[in-house]
Amino acid sequence: MTIRLYELVGADHARPFSPHCWKTRMSLLHKGLEFETVPVPFTGVAGLLENGGATVPVIEDNGRKIVDSFKIALYLDETYPDNPLFGSSEAVALSRFVESWSQSRLHAWITRWSILDIHVMLDPEDQAYFRSSREKRFGIPMEKIAVNRDALRDDLKGIHAPFAILLNHQPFIAGETPRFADYIVFGAFQWLRVCSGLSMIGQDAPVRPWLDRMFALYDGAALKTPEARN
Repeated sequence: MTIRLYELVGADHARPFSPHCWKTRMSLLHKGLEFETVPVPFTGVAGLLENGGATVPVIEDNGRKIVDSFKIALYLDETYPDNPLFGSSEAVALSRFVESWSQSRLHAWITRWSILDIHVMLDPEDQAYFRSSREKRFGIPMEKIAVNRDALRDDLKGIHAPFAILLNHQPFIAGETPRFADYIVFGAFQWLRVCSGLSMIGQDAPVRPWLDRMFALYDGAALKTPEARN
């Protein structure tokens, strides 16, 4: 049975943008598993589970729904052991650290850079939800979150510096081949690419070779989703 992947979209269903959904999409491609995607707007996420409270991504496999990109990756390795996403308990622990870093540092930066771009991508109903939820979270109007992009551009260099240093020693975060740790970070950059573009990352940036390798994976699957032109 084909796996069903529920992923977050805006008004254009051809441009899924959630970093967490991209982790799962790349994981399924890594595994070589057949899957179909189901577009879900912000206001449709909670209803994906009967008891409500769902987040994306959700996969449906053999009548079972699994929520959360990390739990999905663990499920895929347990259920479909070929082409492991982790390979060891140590790799799981490392990936937990990478996820913590990515969400606390990289995601926080992208939110500030892209929040207005994301808002523009949404249908009116989702725009109202997005504005209300984000302004409640930050305690200020959205327009005040995304200020001084020159300063943000400089901040980005420091945020990914440790990761860039690591890539001086190996082609992927996980080592010689990409695994879930790579998809965690790549999901964030793909989120940025789809919502705001990658023009703020120069061609000579230390992370560019890794990004190029990631974009080349699976016949350039990630590049088939159009980049924002901002």
